[in-house]
Amino acid sequence: MKTIYLDCFAGIAGDMFIGALLNLVPDKNILIDGLKNLNLDHEYNLIIENAVKNSISGINFDVKLTHEHEHEHEHRNLSDIEKIISSSSLNQRIKREALRAFNILAEAEANVHGTTPDKIHFHEVGAIDSIIDIVGAFILVDALNWPRILCSPVNVGSGTVKCAHGILPVPAPATEFLLRGIPIFSNGSPMERTTPTGALLVKILASGFGSIPPGKILASGYGIGNNNSDDVPNVLRALLIENENLNQDNNLINEKLALIECNIDDMNPQDFEPVIEKLFISGGLDVWLENIYMKKFRPGNKLCCLANPNDTKKLCKLILEHTTSQGVRVHELDRLRLKWDIEKINTSIGEINIKNAYLDNKILRRTPEYEDLKLLAVKNNMSIQEARKIINREI
Repeated sequence: MKTIYLDCFAGIAGDMFIGALLNLVPDKNILIDGLKNLNLDHEYNLIIENAVKNSISGINFDVKLTHEHEHEHEHRNLSDIEKIISSSSLNQRIKREALRAFNILAEAEANVHGTTPDKIHFHEVGAIDSIIDIVGAFILVDALNWPRILCSPVNVGSGTVKCAHGILPVPAPATEFLLRGIPIFSNGSPMERTTPTGALLVKILASGFGSIPPGKILASGYGIGNNNSDDVPNVLRALLIENENLNQDNNLINEKLALIECNIDDMNPQDFEPVIEKLFISGGLDVWLENIYMKKFRPGNKLCCLANPNDTKKLCKLILEHTTSQGVRVHELDRLRLKWDIEKINTSIGEINIKNAYLDNKILRRTPEYEDLKLLAVKNNMSIQEARKIINREI
């Protein structure tokens, strides 16, 4: 099992994360070509260059607006960014994670400004930076087959930071909101060491926090930041580790999860689809409906959502807001699941992501990702059953 360990001894930002992971992928064009799927490359130029910070070499990643967009002051809101991502030709998992990330970011900004996520506007410069950094991060994690990501406590810095809303204390309000529940500390000369985008990536991607896990280091990379500091260099270290000792217990992983559910008998069945989609985007691990009979034998539906405990309150609020239910039930439970990873393979009908599930240190089953399978069926003008038969034969 492979793990990426993020050593945030000097903080983390979106560009630092991408710079660090670019050291771990075999080809930097994976990022460049992947971002072209957003159809925004006329608005920006990417800078990817080797750099040195405080005698540490790494990769500096930056986004610059093209000349014709430098002085424009258009704004993009959450809906605009969702349309850009949803209409792109990125694979479904990258889309899903990017949409989830922007919803969480908009929620953080809305909390800070006392408004709602749909009213948050991203200035074009910030929007382009955010879109490239966030989507680019998921493109690189996807290229690495979605390994487990662990993180050190996060250095947030100290002092103040100048932003569009004035001079604010570090960590900035949105950063502080995103880092709730995450171990932090402050070290080094005063500066903003963790940005909202960096905090967002840690919140979404890291499954645990602590010291470097046991295993063999396969590769490492440093992402070079844009700030200067004489004491703690503005860099992010990413270690790619092979965790040999984690292949015990038949590859079974024990997790603490929450089950959210409610009974509904007065809602148009067609209205469940957008609710289920919102729950998935907002962090639901699995969402489903069960047919039930309620009092006086009225037919109804039980809406169920499996979630990480930290997402429970947010998902409960979403259900109450977007359904006719007056209340929800929350159950704490244990889940024992197989270890799995995603492998991208080439087939005679096109490229597809395959989910590998492991038991007793062996592959138990290999399953084509459904959304990829559906796209290949359309592309090759065949039924999904025929596409699945071809894929299963070739894997």
